[in-house]
Amino acid sequence: MRIILYLGKGGVGKTTTAAATAIRSAELGYKTLVASTDIAHSLADSLDISLGASPVQINDNLWAQEINAVTDIHQYWGTVQSYVSGKLSSGKGLSNVVADELSAFPGMDEIVSLLHINKQAKERNFDRVIIDAAPTGETIRLLTMPDTFRWYAGQLGKLERGVAMRVLKPVAGRFMKDTNEIFEALNQLDKATADLRKTLSDPEISSYRVVLQPEKMVIREAERAVSYLGLFNYPVDGVVVNRVLPESVNEGEFYRRRHEIQQKYMQMIEANFRPLPLWHAPYYAEEVVGVEALSRLAHDCFGDDDPGQIFYRGKLQESVENEDGSYTLHIPLPFVTKDAIKLRKRGDELFITIGSFKREMILPTVLAKRRAGGGQLHDEVLEITFLPLETAGV
Repeated sequence: MRIILYLGKGGVGKTTTAAATAIRSAELGYKTLVASTDIAHSLADSLDISLGASPVQINDNLWAQEINAVTDIHQYWGTVQSYVSGKLSSGKGLSNVVADELSAFPGMDEIVSLLHINKQAKERNFDRVIIDAAPTGETIRLLTMPDTFRWYAGQLGKLERGVAMRVLKPVAGRFMKDTNEIFEALNQLDKATADLRKTLSDPEISSYRVVLQPEKMVIREAERAVSYLGLFNYPVDGVVVNRVLPESVNEGEFYRRRHEIQQKYMQMIEANFRPLPLWHAPYYAEEVVGVEALSRLAHDCFGDDDPGQIFYRGKLQESVENEDGSYTLHIPLPFVTKDAIKLRKRGDELFITIGSFKREMILPTVLAKRRAGGGQLHDEVLEITFLPLETAGV
């Protein structure tokens, strides 16, 4: 099972690239689903076919859908309910009231979208799921929701029931007579979200690919996307450089100038994104709409390669025990400067902030009981030291 998610700045060609990947995968005999998580869906326009919230078969081995968790949360709640909890310990499933109330929980619409994708992975309904994601910022928010949700759920679990219900009242306190039911539901959903997080960060299952164009602002946003994905330990296995002008463009001053600018930024892309594989998709004179045109794009971009394979296995974050009894946590963070990183540890929680994005990490016990000795950025890897127990006074 493979999950491949395409992200990047709005308008760079994520939808056409995702659709082309899915079409090529289906041509190779893999049962493939291409799905859009963007609120402003354009997948149907790209494929030139009507789509809805449920998978629609387009041709042999190829299905497509436009996930809309905001409006269809009740439709998909059954998916979440059956996948998450089955039957509660009380012998009954989650009530409709609980579903209504939990649907208002922070980030629940994103969680539903991701759990819907994870359900496909667990049930093996498809060999491959290709995701046409929203613009970078929205997609990073989507991908951070498992961590954010688990942090919220963890904090609520630490509170006294009376205090927690006062916190939850705007979300889940209006109709709840049995407060244990909401806590049991949250506990089960937390477990499912942990499993979801495992799937999304498993490099043997999930791959993330950044789509960009040879333009400065687009490249910078792509760099930030790779950094944020590294922060959350999501495996990036390639970069698609879209709308590349051919070398033969020499007609008129406008095209010559555009070609010169692109070549300058192509060098920047080569220098900044290696060793990730780079694929080049040409700038076509006509629109890339419909299965035939998208199939052509897939062949021009990936050649004879299977676009569903894993193209790069990068270094994942890891904890290493040092000779003096301390530990060092390594987190790859390309394109990040030292000044952009802020660290804070509280108990078993580690807060890493890069710009406007923050990750709340739950540390393993061996690190949680140690005092953090600081962090440094070395060769695009954030190294955080945790002191020996004697030094930490434990």
